[in-house]
Amino acid sequence: MVKDERMGGEFFIYAVYKVKLSLHSIHDDYRLRFGIESSYRMKNQCRIKTTIKNPTIRLLFVALAFLIINVWIYLVWHYLSRLKRSTRQVFSHLFTLKQMLEFLRQAVDRNYGVKSEVCLPSG
Repeated sequence: MVKDERMGGEFFIYAVYKVKLSLHSIHDDYRLRFGIESSYRMKNQCRIKTTIKNPTIRLLFVALAFLIINVWIYLVWHYLSRLKRSTRQVFSHLFTLKQMLEFLRQAVDRNYGVKSEVCLPSG
């Protein structure tokens, strides 16, 4: 995507071969695909890493990751963005997903403690 700031327009470049779709359909397909790939990259940032084999628990961890992402998006959209000339300026760099994950980690550490050593039973 290329933005022309002077004219306020956007230009998109797509590489396709022997496709019988309208430009609008191609644009929609690319936007949908980009959104899916972006959400999975974000999910992998905040997914709990585990060796648990139970698929129910693993699915719970994936659902928790997507919930955290949606809460972050809500916070950024409602508290770190503003409307400007019929477009929304989003200042997500002021509160990144990594920052939110670090805040959550610190809150869990503070409430549940952190084990710095493991004591083995004697005998």
